[in-house]
Amino acid sequence: MTDRERFRRQLHRQPVDRCFNMEFGYWDDNFQEWPFFRDNGITNNADADVFLNFDPAPFIEARWMHPLFTEEEVSRTATTRILRNSEGLLAEEPITGHSSIPHYIEPTIKTPADWARVKAERFDRQHPDRKPDIAAILRAHPADRTWPLGINTGSMIGKVRNLLTVEGLAYATYDYPEMVEDMVETNCLLIEDFLDALLPHVPFDFAAGWEDICYNAGPLVSIGFFRDIVVPRYQRISKKLRAHGVDIWWIDCDGDVRPLIPLFLQGGVNTMFPWEVNGSGHPGESLDKWGPELRIMGGVDKMVLGRSREDIRRLLESLAPWVERGGFIPFCDHRCPPNVNPEDYLYYLDLKEKMFGLKG
Repeated sequence: MTDRERFRRQLHRQPVDRCFNMEFGYWDDNFQEWPFFRDNGITNNADADVFLNFDPAPFIEARWMHPLFTEEEVSRTATTRILRNSEGLLAEEPITGHSSIPHYIEPTIKTPADWARVKAERFDRQHPDRKPDIAAILRAHPADRTWPLGINTGSMIGKVRNLLTVEGLAYATYDYPEMVEDMVETNCLLIEDFLDALLPHVPFDFAAGWEDICYNAGPLVSIGFFRDIVVPRYQRISKKLRAHGVDIWWIDCDGDVRPLIPLFLQGGVNTMFPWEVNGSGHPGESLDKWGPELRIMGGVDKMVLGRSREDIRRLLESLAPWVERGGFIPFCDHRCPPNVNPEDYLYYLDLKEKMFGLKG
């Protein structure tokens, strides 16, 4: 069975020879601190996937903002620096080199006038750089390939949150609702253009999007907003995907996604990734609740990987029934942090191989 067949069959709950073997990746610190990365010159997640012999599941990326802002440092202290990042936000970050989320000081978009300017300058649907190179994609990923290939569906609301910041989005949905909806619509149109250019020519196995629109207590926007503004755009995208045989669509969203699952499903998104356990609970509970409609990728609690080997074993044993049932590909429920003992992490990978028949 090829990786492509295995991936498709597992997420369609059909028999497989072994579980599809993948991981989400690692903090940048891991590449400096874990000996098996550091001593073998592994410095990024792409190289780590090859080094650890994971099954590939690449996807073709869509352009979003183009051109990006020129990143520039505004000021710095002994411990932090303030910069204008590539998305136009003013951000404060530590200069220690450790992975962290910046503190955003000023959003890219504050008012409808800001959005009108940025939209005209950086979201031109006709920009020639937005045209994908179909011939190059087919050379790299021929129709008879043995690995699964995905098509990116961008972000309907997560990237809007980036430009506005969390606080700014909360205010803008009430102060400037037409502007926020136009930002969502612009994202949708860009993705529809991208899908129209590629779907007739390249056979894809899945679609992959990103939102990060939840935190550990639930969504960062109201259920009504997500239902009325985001879901209709998902439905438009889903219609195009399914017309070309793409019926697995995962969205990368952290936090507690459970309140949004009915709406994701209504919009055509049927796979959640990376299923953070400390927000959304044990993946088996939701797989049982939502039945064959829902798939999950991820769901291995990163907090448990930092405990004992016995805790790791108990965790994988608790996941085993749903791995066997299908519709679930287990891996660490976000980038694996450096506090996990590297020897325990290798134990975890070996145990996955023994329990779920992964390739070594």
